[in-house]
Amino acid sequence: MTGIVDEMGQESGCAPGSMVLMSRLAKQFYRRSDEQLLGMHLRHLVALAYVRDHDGCPQQDLADAFCMDANNVVLLLNELEEMGYATRVRDPEDRRRHVVQLTSDGRTALAESERAQRAIEDQVLQALDPAERKTLRQLLSRALRSVEPVEGDAAYSATIASIST
Repeated sequence: MTGIVDEMGQESGCAPGSMVLMSRLAKQFYRRSDEQLLGMHLRHLVALAYVRDHDGCPQQDLADAFCMDANNVVLLLNELEEMGYATRVRDPEDRRRHVVQLTSDGRTALAESERAQRAIEDQVLQALDPAERKTLRQLLSRALRSVEPVEGDAAYSATIASIST
């Protein structure tokens, strides 16, 4: 059985919803996100991008943003620290919690990885022209902003994606 997405389900009146379409598109990104190409595992890219966009964020914010339990966030941060990409320091305002910061090596690695990310996006989104890609990014950012509010951050960045360890 073959067909194009625009025609799928029309005969039965059950076209795939946005959730299904975005999940399928995300799988195309994951499939192409080779660790060697990106220079790191996709979960590290997603975490580093979040930390860059929310510098000094509490460790718990990562757990909330990625819908991960605290133990898995600790494991992820341990990996990033071992790689020299991030550090955890005590929050000066609340000594019971840690805040996460990028290192200069982390910023460099993230910038290099994002160049590879753009090549992957070019492959997956090749059917969209630049204006459509910009619109897609704006719509995805707005949708994420509505379900993942960030206090005091008017320039929210759509760097949150499914992340697993």
